[in-house]
Amino acid sequence: MITLYTLKPAFQRRLRPIACWLHGRGISANQVTVAALLLAVVTAGVLALGPLPALLWLLPPVLLIRMALNALDGMLAREFQQTTALGAVLNELGDVLADALLYLPLLWVSEMPTMPVVALVWLALLSEFCGVVAVQIGAHRRYDGPMGKSDRALLLGGIAVLLGSGVPVGVWLTVVLWVANALLAWTALNRLRAALREVAACP
Repeated sequence: MITLYTLKPAFQRRLRPIACWLHGRGISANQVTVAALLLAVVTAGVLALGPLPALLWLLPPVLLIRMALNALDGMLAREFQQTTALGAVLNELGDVLADALLYLPLLWVSEMPTMPVVALVWLALLSEFCGVVAVQIGAHRRYDGPMGKSDRALLLGGIAVLLGSGVPVGVWLTVVLWVANALLAWTALNRLRAALREVAACP
């Protein structure tokens, strides 16, 4: 399934010098994971207190930085032997909490349709749960698309740019959000099916 996740190796290669720099200064993978969550918390707070939709211009750079931090914490954990049970917990919880924190401020935009935004948050959480539950049944953590974490970030960043530029909320946004929700449901199903196939293929 085509997804931006396939670009992750190239993204990580560009970030490797930063990972080495962080490791050299004693910064751990868990600290980077927590920093990514704190970034989402602060951004959500600013959006909640500031004038919308102009402040939505904050979202694209924040989403890019968050993706970089998410890649860096994994690189630090794998390449510098920092993998821990606590890190796995922080990584999974941090992702779903950050998603909710960054998506829900859309509700404060005037005339924003409520149901598709709430559904987006719920389905994003469900799709990540389906990826994690694969491990519970003996498969690898699943990242199948078509609406993975990076794809959601691209979508939300695009919506933020349009709304921040003054494009009015309208039917177009409702359609885009419901299409995204359909793709998220498809993503959850893909992850479960792939996990079950993987388990069935094991001798």
